[in-house]
Amino acid sequence: MRKKVLMLSASPRKGGNSDLLCDAFMRGVEETGGSAEKIFLRDHEIRYCTGCGVCNTTHRCVQKDDMEEILRKMIEADVIVMATPVYFYSMDAQMKTLIDRTVPRYTEISDKDFYFIVTAADTDVGMMRRTIEGFRGFTEDCLHGAQEKGIIYGTGAWQIGEIKNSPAMQQAYEMGKHV
Repeated sequence: MRKKVLMLSASPRKGGNSDLLCDAFMRGVEETGGSAEKIFLRDHEIRYCTGCGVCNTTHRCVQKDDMEEILRKMIEADVIVMATPVYFYSMDAQMKTLIDRTVPRYTEISDKDFYFIVTAADTDVGMMRRTIEGFRGFTEDCLHGAQEKGIIYGTGAWQIGEIKNSPAMQQAYEMGKHV
């Protein structure tokens, strides 16, 4: 059975390094007959959570933006790839905002396989620890049956496109082929 893959690209730059790794992963999925969709978060209106608490009982956010549709796709997917550049040792604001806005239906994001893609100018994978722990806090501690299947570390990539000559490109492609 081919799995339905949803890629959440939080790069603020189209063609940015984490976004390019998403494309390589998606190419691997599609070349083996899989189905993949990439959502480029920058192209969507996702407002910050206001903490009003209404969704705790209604399971719907009072805000009318693109998050309801993205959340539906997250629930329907078999595999979710979360990709972000690392800013000041953590995920970027676009990804954190998306995670915060899953509250209305996060209990429905169950039994999913997760892959994480993180990129940074730094060459030390250890500096990405906090970003991965942030992802794991969401997936392992909040979601039922979430399975971490792989991490792609795109290091040494500061300027747009620098990741193209990195071993992470091939790693992303190969990981996509084995979803």
